[in-house]
Amino acid sequence: MKLKLVNVIYWIFLTYMVAAFVWWYVSLEKQNDQITKIKIEKLQATNGTNATSYQELLNYQERKRKQFLGEGITFLFLFLLGAIYVYRSLVKQLKYSNQQQNFMMAVTHELKTPIAVTQLNIETLLKRDLQSDQQKQLLNNSLKETQRLDALCNNILLASQLDLADYQQNKQSINLSEVVTGVIKSFEERYPTRKIISHIQETVTMFAEPLLMQMLLQNLVDNAHKYAPIDTPIEVVLEQNEHHTLLQVKDQGIGIPLEERERVFNKFYRVGNEFTRSAKGTGLGLYLCKKIAQFHQSQLLISENQPQGTIFSFKAIF
Repeated sequence: MKLKLVNVIYWIFLTYMVAAFVWWYVSLEKQNDQITKIKIEKLQATNGTNATSYQELLNYQERKRKQFLGEGITFLFLFLLGAIYVYRSLVKQLKYSNQQQNFMMAVTHELKTPIAVTQLNIETLLKRDLQSDQQKQLLNNSLKETQRLDALCNNILLASQLDLADYQQNKQSINLSEVVTGVIKSFEERYPTRKIISHIQETVTMFAEPLLMQMLLQNLVDNAHKYAPIDTPIEVVLEQNEHHTLLQVKDQGIGIPLEERERVFNKFYRVGNEFTRSAKGTGLGLYLCKKIAQFHQSQLLISENQPQGTIFSFKAIF
């Protein structure tokens, strides 16, 4: 509704201003013609018909007409340029505000779920005398929800730090193979029904921030898990040669249209309609992945998987 109201007001205002410019030009033209007519009549009354003076008046009239036309076109162009800039900025701000509101609702939901599950598990442990294996299962579930909550908080905090260039660098030579293996193992513990196929080259080393690389892969795998059918596998590939290090996450989901592939890396942006999508999320995961890739002077690319799905490729070129 806000966007529709802005559109109506904008077009009414723009139409009025263009009409005002046209009216201004027509009024000046009439005034120019009247002044020229008066001067010609005065010339005829005083000096009779003087061809040279008459032509000078006509030339002056034509110069004024060109002046008015040139100024009008220039002012109209600058006005339209400014109007377009203001309109696009306003629409962008409204959409960004809408995405922020949806982000807050999504974050609230994402926060409430692990809190509610953990609270229920603890209340069950306190109120009931459960067997040891049952207690262990509830505690494990609570731990998983706590880890999920911690990951969400880390994403929000990291996004703020990277936006403000306030992140404290801790780059070092890391064994990326171990980082990738650890992330996959943690994911399999949280989602035992999801199959992951991994092709990890041993002892892949890289000068990088270990926590950021861990979050990069976590977000890419979580994204594949959200948008791919549960009965399809997620494939993780890590390889290195003398030219580059390549980390890929492949899914067999619905894929990402070409026109959406740049926008999915925008903060709070999520593919599809804000009000009809069913997949959970905050719109920060892929934004963080792009930021982390830029932090490491690397590329994060999107391509199509075969027969269907998406491939996210993190590529660090030496």
